[in-house]
Amino acid sequence: MRAALASALDRARREDGSVSREDAVSLFRRHIGRHHGEIRRLFEGRQLKGIAAATTLARLMDGAISSLFSLAQAATGAADSELCLCATGGYGGGLLAPYSDIDLLFLTVASPAPETTAQVEYILYFLWDLGVRVGHATRSIDGCLEAAREDLTIRTTLLDARRIVGTETLFTEFGHRFSDGEESALSFIHDKIDEREKRHKRFGDNPYMVEPNIKEGRGGLRDLQTLNWMTRVFQDTSGLNPAVRSRLHDPAFTSLGLLTDQEANRARRAWNFLWTIRLHLHYIAGRADERLSFDVQPVIGGRMGYAGHGRQQGVERFMRHYFLTTREVMRLGRIIEPSIMQHLQGPIREAAYQGTTLDAEDARHFRLINEQIAPADSACFDDEPRLMVRMLDAAFRENLVLHPTAIQQLIRNERRIATLRDDKMTMGVFLNLLMQPTEMNREQARPSGADWLTILNDTGFLGALLPDWSRIVGQMQFDTYHIYTVDEHNIEAVRMLGWIEAGTMADEIPLVYDLAQDMQSRRALYVATLLHDIAKGRGGDHSVLGAEVAQKVCPQLGLESEETETVSWLILHHLLLSQTAFRRDIDDPRTILDLADIIQSPERLRLLLLLTIADMRAVSPNVWNAWKATLLRELYTRVAEVLEGGLAATERDERVSHAKELVRDGLIQQGNSAEQADHFLSLGYAGYWLGFDADTHLRHARLVLDSETHASPLTIEATPIPQRDVTEITVFSADHSGLFSQIAGGLAVAGASIVDARIHTLSDGMALDTFWIQDSNGRAFETALQLARLNGLIEQSLSSRLAIGSELERVADQRAARRMRAIHVPSRVVIDNRASDRHTVIEINGRDRPGLLYEITRTISDQSLQISSAHITTYGMRAVDVFYVRDLVGTKVTSETRMAEIRAALLTTLRADGASSPSTPVAA
Repeated sequence: MRAALASALDRARREDGSVSREDAVSLFRRHIGRHHGEIRRLFEGRQLKGIAAATTLARLMDGAISSLFSLAQAATGAADSELCLCATGGYGGGLLAPYSDIDLLFLTVASPAPETTAQVEYILYFLWDLGVRVGHATRSIDGCLEAAREDLTIRTTLLDARRIVGTETLFTEFGHRFSDGEESALSFIHDKIDEREKRHKRFGDNPYMVEPNIKEGRGGLRDLQTLNWMTRVFQDTSGLNPAVRSRLHDPAFTSLGLLTDQEANRARRAWNFLWTIRLHLHYIAGRADERLSFDVQPVIGGRMGYAGHGRQQGVERFMRHYFLTTREVMRLGRIIEPSIMQHLQGPIREAAYQGTTLDAEDARHFRLINEQIAPADSACFDDEPRLMVRMLDAAFRENLVLHPTAIQQLIRNERRIATLRDDKMTMGVFLNLLMQPTEMNREQARPSGADWLTILNDTGFLGALLPDWSRIVGQMQFDTYHIYTVDEHNIEAVRMLGWIEAGTMADEIPLVYDLAQDMQSRRALYVATLLHDIAKGRGGDHSVLGAEVAQKVCPQLGLESEETETVSWLILHHLLLSQTAFRRDIDDPRTILDLADIIQSPERLRLLLLLTIADMRAVSPNVWNAWKATLLRELYTRVAEVLEGGLAATERDERVSHAKELVRDGLIQQGNSAEQADHFLSLGYAGYWLGFDADTHLRHARLVLDSETHASPLTIEATPIPQRDVTEITVFSADHSGLFSQIAGGLAVAGASIVDARIHTLSDGMALDTFWIQDSNGRAFETALQLARLNGLIEQSLSSRLAIGSELERVADQRAARRMRAIHVPSRVVIDNRASDRHTVIEINGRDRPGLLYEITRTISDQSLQISSAHITTYGMRAVDVFYVRDLVGTKVTSETRMAEIRAALLTTLRADGASSPSTPVAA
């Protein structure tokens, strides 16, 4: 490549032998562009993999810079011996991404001549003219050493310094002095570990986030580079960088015995895989982009050849490979770092473990290193894999931390763990670790069950012990709802259950803390929480398949048949409470009776509530809020009443009468006349009196009576309820077709999300509609300005002074829509006449977008249907909206022809933005 550029420059020379700057820039630009295009073609055609393409890009830039160096030297008359041009940083390591900066060090003598300075300036201005982004420094050897002592980043950058062109003598002297002048390798490694921990906190400490940063995130390329730097300063000058090792013809790639051949091959594959992704990211974005976001994941997966398999999408297979690779990078760190530390720290402070609960045999096999338990002999697990379990048991009983060498040996003996699947002692220890309570005092706390699960999962112990678990390791759910992989989500659910049991959620749902203290089936609940999504990614209903898996796994874990049945039942129904609370009218007696019929047992109801909350809290920090806590608490209370013998028809009548008595007494006490009280009590039907508490009834009474007194055609009242994370909007107006849709449109323009709604038409034909709304962060609207704007937009919408359609187009965030468009959300409409005795229930699933609820409710109104209640839920980009409706004469919709018309109209509305793919409509 360099020869071709030199030849082109020779042809462009003028009579005096010089080349004009304009001609030179043009030649360089064409040369680099042509070869960049060829490298891209080979890479995207899978003829070059990531490392090969990145090293070829680096060599291309080396050649261009070498030619430029000569050109600049000729133009300025600089001496040969005063300047060495070096690549540093990632470019110094011989790897370059298409749109990355190049880092250059202009290494000079102590007092460079003006011609040398001019040469440096010529090169830099020329590169800038080419559009190359350059990070640069001009320093003498002494300047380099001083800067390295003061700044860890500079020291690390210089560690990768590589001579491109210029005086070799100067670079050799720099290399000798830099190595001799370095501080201890141990100090450097400690500094890099501290730097890595800070970076992980900045970019997400959890490596299993579904939109990872492949460069800076945990388990990414920067972590591999950190391991490379550690091995280099330890002893091995070439480190783990495959670009360097390929030139050294070192197929073993084993860095002085720090890695086995198999582990070295895994490291090589990790480098190559991550660099391949990085190059695809740059080429797709047309810029330096390191985040693997939803919109590019399917594109890169397709380019790398990941096709769908069964019901698993190609993008999910690709992302699983990514997460398994990041786990491999973390495991490499757990293997390399202890070995380096042992060599560098010299004699270690250790003592044979003499704990009172260990017999002499155990004390022979384990030792304490800095108060951390470790195997006495790194080879002891080879012949006795059961010792791994005994070590874990000792750590559990004596509240000891595993030494890094212990974790290293667990990783290296992963395959031997499979021999322990039928070992009762192993399963007993595992269950003890799983159920280790979470302690509130974190300074003195033992590792919780989730902490142990994280260790066992990262080392491979958990997957080797439970083969079904290995199938979900790194399994991604390609949606915007779950932010973790399936295995990490299950572990987080166990963590949340521990927090619930410890009382950290007592302020949110005091009832739940009390229930957690009175569990009769604690072991079954913890196992169910660990396994609740064990069948994700297999196709079919993961709850049904997971229940079947539990029937096989629980006996292996040593659970009794009754416990196994409980675990299986909990997994089968682990979505039951959340789907009912957020998608059904819990004021409808049929909803509660059907739920009670499935659950049947108060103990199962308690366990199911605890599992439901742990599951929801583990999905994402943004999923849980006080409103959902309120709905689940109310649902639990009502089902518990039925299981205790309540909710008979006569009792329903008694509850209505009791509610009316409370309201009547309250109105009289507030100074209203008996006639006014009786008038209000005559307006509501039974469903209204059972749907609200006495305080809300009294607030409604005041609103209705004041409106009638002042003959107000429209009354709107906004009441913040911050303890529930919602604002309650009450609208009192003459009922008319499309009322719900107009209100929903006004709220959508205000940026409000409706999470629940109750629509009541009173006996005098007036509508008393109640909406519970949240802002974009899942919180209540509270300020006076916010509430005034809500009222104003609803009033404008109902008076037809608000152009809802155009306003919604204006407020839509198109940038976010583009990012999320890769998420496939099928359109689905379910019409159900069995879920309610008095209503037809319509469940609508589709891609969420601004104004969707407005469009859906307008369609329902156009179909001459009356909405009695609405329950709105979003799961990332998927909206699930449920409406209880009746026709204009107040009856269910039973005609098949009529249901088909309604379904077709709603599907048309859902697909209006072209983002959803059709699926088979369902009626029940």
